[in-house]
Amino acid sequence: MVDAVFWALVALATVTSLVTAWALGANSNSPPFAPAIGANAISTMRAAFLIGILAALGALTQGGSISETVGSGLVDGVAITSLGATAGLLTATGFMAFGIYSGYPVPAAFATTGAMVGVGLGLGGDPAISTYQRIATFWVLVPPVSGGLAYLTATLLRRDDVPDTVGIPLLAAVVGGIVANVRLSIIPAPGDATQGSLAAYGASFVDTPSVEGVDVLVVVLTLAFAAASFQFIRRRTQASVDKGVKTFLLVLGSIVAFSSGGSQVGLATGPLENLYGVELGLPSIVLLGLGSAGILGGAWMGAPRLLQATSREYAQLGIRRSIAALVPGFIIAQAAIVLGIPISFNNIIISGVIGGGLAGGSAGVSRRKLLTTVVFWLITLFSSVAVGFGVYTAFATVLG
Repeated sequence: MVDAVFWALVALATVTSLVTAWALGANSNSPPFAPAIGANAISTMRAAFLIGILAALGALTQGGSISETVGSGLVDGVAITSLGATAGLLTATGFMAFGIYSGYPVPAAFATTGAMVGVGLGLGGDPAISTYQRIATFWVLVPPVSGGLAYLTATLLRRDDVPDTVGIPLLAAVVGGIVANVRLSIIPAPGDATQGSLAAYGASFVDTPSVEGVDVLVVVLTLAFAAASFQFIRRRTQASVDKGVKTFLLVLGSIVAFSSGGSQVGLATGPLENLYGVELGLPSIVLLGLGSAGILGGAWMGAPRLLQATSREYAQLGIRRSIAALVPGFIIAQAAIVLGIPISFNNIIISGVIGGGLAGGSAGVSRRKLLTTVVFWLITLFSSVAVGFGVYTAFATVLG
């Protein structure tokens, strides 16, 4: 009887995780390609296909750090059981479903983080105060950093003395330099590290000196990636500014979609970390593969409708403001992955849109709408803690 209940909970938790990943694939991974669709650089169906592939690959190769934080870093002294994982996922999914059907802004990162904190406390764990401080600091910094980077990007693109044949390639160089240092689980890493970067892997073949702890060859390879990216987009923009800009939108959208998958999958797989890794003894790649499959399915089946709506919004924003919103999205998503911090991708994009709008003299978002969004974010975070605690306690009482 006990085994039957356990396996039933495993099945329920797994299905709920897949549903959560599906919802993330359908909603959170769509914004990156919306500007390219709005600029007629790619069709909606082709964009949905690429989003699914890229987000799934990002989830598989970069999703481990955030998944670990959600699964074991939010509460000290206890491990999330199968019953706890089920309660947490059902709570988070319920909040996200409410947001989708009501139209209110309910960020998945806030709902999942709050739900798992509530479940952990229900299990008798202690609050991980240092983790909360780290996550809260990052969340608080996201709007000003994303908005600030978007403002600087939009300002650069709007300058009359900086032609598109220079401004767009400069942004491509920045993105290329960061891509060279993106950590991926499929790249060998020295020592005990689980993820390596292209630049670090290339530098590992040559013994070069370090300056203040920084490998000189890594810096050289980073600059080489940046220079190659600059030259590629510059040639495209010199041949045709329109084609060059569309090429950059496609490349940028692809990279951001990849990063989105890596930063979002942990919200669906994190609650199952202890269940799959400890209780079932399965390697982490199995769990990430499960989340990747859910994100892939959500992108292919649910993204086209949302893409059509968001592409119209980005078309109204204009190409430059769209680029200004996506560049900080890529940078902040990668920072969150490195630090293992769950984030709301839509939070980053909204902040970027506002920052890019300020560069043109108007944020484009009403203060009332902005205030309402922030209030619902806070309500989501704190109420999901209470609901997660309550749902787990109710499950434990009934099944105990």
